[in-house]
Amino acid sequence: MNDFNSGQDTREHIVAVQKDGDGDLTAFKTSGGRVLDYTTALQEVQAGQIAGVNTFKGKDGEFYIRGDADGDPTNNLDQLPLF
Repeated sequence: MNDFNSGQDTREHIVAVQKDGDGDLTAFKTSGGRVLDYTTALQEVQAGQIAGVNTFKGKDGEFYIRGDADGDPTNNLDQLPLF
């Protein structure tokens, strides 16, 4: 949920990730401490419930999660800590 009164975005954001053996993202840990599998995270991102990320449709027709482009490579999903 957004807190429009204070101008602050109060939605959770992704703070850590899990990857499979190929380096593909498989799960996400939120700032609220929740652990989301990829499918659940994808649904929440598409619903606008998680800040700092968006979805895109790949060449294979599937939807994927990626960080919002902000020019800072250190907060890209692939660069976040593992959990």
